[in-house]
Amino acid sequence: MNRDRAWDLIAVVALALAFWWQLGALPLTDVDEGAFSEATREMVASGNYVSPRLDGEPRHDKPILIYWLQAGAVHALGLSELALRLPSALAATLWALVLFRFVRVQADHDTARAAVLVMVLSVAVGLIAKAAIADALLNLWLAAAFFDIWRHAQSPSRATLLRAYVWMGLGFLTKGPIAVALPVAVSLAWFASEGRLRDWLRAAFAPAGWLVFLAVVLPWHVAVYLDQGSAFFEGFYLHHNVGRYSETMEGHGGALWFYVVWLPVILLPYSGLLAVALARLRADWADPLRRYLWLWFAVAFAVFSLSSTQLPHYMLYGATPLFVLMAMHRDALRSRVLAFGPPLLAMALLLLVPDVLGLAQTRTARLYDRALIEAGLPLFDAGYRAAMALGLAAIGAVALWRRVPPFAGLVTSGFVLLIALSGFVAPRYLSVAQAPVREAAAVAQASGGPVVAYRVYLSSFSVYRQAPTLQREPRPGDLVLTRVDRLGSLERLLPGVPHEILFRRAGVVLLRLGPAPSP
Repeated sequence: MNRDRAWDLIAVVALALAFWWQLGALPLTDVDEGAFSEATREMVASGNYVSPRLDGEPRHDKPILIYWLQAGAVHALGLSELALRLPSALAATLWALVLFRFVRVQADHDTARAAVLVMVLSVAVGLIAKAAIADALLNLWLAAAFFDIWRHAQSPSRATLLRAYVWMGLGFLTKGPIAVALPVAVSLAWFASEGRLRDWLRAAFAPAGWLVFLAVVLPWHVAVYLDQGSAFFEGFYLHHNVGRYSETMEGHGGALWFYVVWLPVILLPYSGLLAVALARLRADWADPLRRYLWLWFAVAFAVFSLSSTQLPHYMLYGATPLFVLMAMHRDALRSRVLAFGPPLLAMALLLLVPDVLGLAQTRTARLYDRALIEAGLPLFDAGYRAAMALGLAAIGAVALWRRVPPFAGLVTSGFVLLIALSGFVAPRYLSVAQAPVREAAAVAQASGGPVVAYRVYLSSFSVYRQAPTLQREPRPGDLVLTRVDRLGSLERLLPGVPHEILFRRAGVVLLRLGPAPSP
């Protein structure tokens, strides 16, 4: 009993550290965090809670729900990193609780706790849980919908079915059609595998279900149409959904093998446990629940592997079933090499970061990259090396101590990686890459007047300055935000126009253009 309580406490501590530690301490990242946060700031400032805008222009990237939740947190706590990230941390916490509740009923308490530990200590989950973006929220709705679909399949209930439609509706308001497409496709595949297509048709075409779904999603769609006409529908559904799947957007291309490479990284330190679960796929197929979980993962893997726009965190939409399957197979992990090889390699790479930066400094010719490296190298000092070496030694000791079962050792490795990334790597990286943007915004705010962004997209600058940044060509007299490697281009654009550097750090430059030269 005491050991069970200790493990429960470990799970709670893991969740607190992974989702809440450093939540408001680090500057916002660009592009995504800055874009979501600035759109929310402009929503609060304008009082228009229907149509998000970014730097004064309509933003059609995502539906409305994440902006509403962030706006609510800003109203409650004021504009800050903590407020903007709070909805993600809350959503991730609820995601873990929904997972625990489902697995405890379907399996047992120990497996449910193990699934939570796999989830919260996986590297990618910790990243999105503390980011002011929509992904943690979407994963919450997906998990809730999939779990209620399973409950309805096992014990048909009108309440459970309607609840699943509510979750899909909320997911649709969070990130669009993917919140419906995945549950519909996976449930169709599973019911077909069970020879229960009629049951699926009754559930999938339940009039009451679709009325509930429309009650959730339709009011805002009507409001945004009245406010913008068809602009949102063309921008979001055609460009950001159809276009994102059929063509590469924002440079995020990939290949069919993209997620084969990234999935083990996403699931660190549990990559070896994933291999154990995959080796038991054939045996799992005979079990209805495990087949359902594998189909959930497989459909998500196929959908995003075939997409022309690929990002690592997209695979998290199919990771929740893997957390359950890996927890179910945790005792089958016997090989300590398979278990501890991935986290040891990850820690070794973190230990080598200063050496990689030093080598890159001698090889790169790009001014901006050189400025970043020169600013960052002093931070990855002897103290950083000592901390990473200690972490590497800790994982190595657990790997060699055979009295520690592999799964318990992986939990320890997860804590080590979490502390290394959140306590040492992220603060150093963001102090170089993002803190200068925040400082430049403070200088610009004190200087007054509008700011023009020249060949940079740093939307967190607008958040910290608390004003939109103009996206046009600079003119004499403007304040200009740019990068050190854009200065030459700016001088060629405005020959003879003098400028005064107001701020310059780690490649970020804020300058004031002088008057145009006399003819």
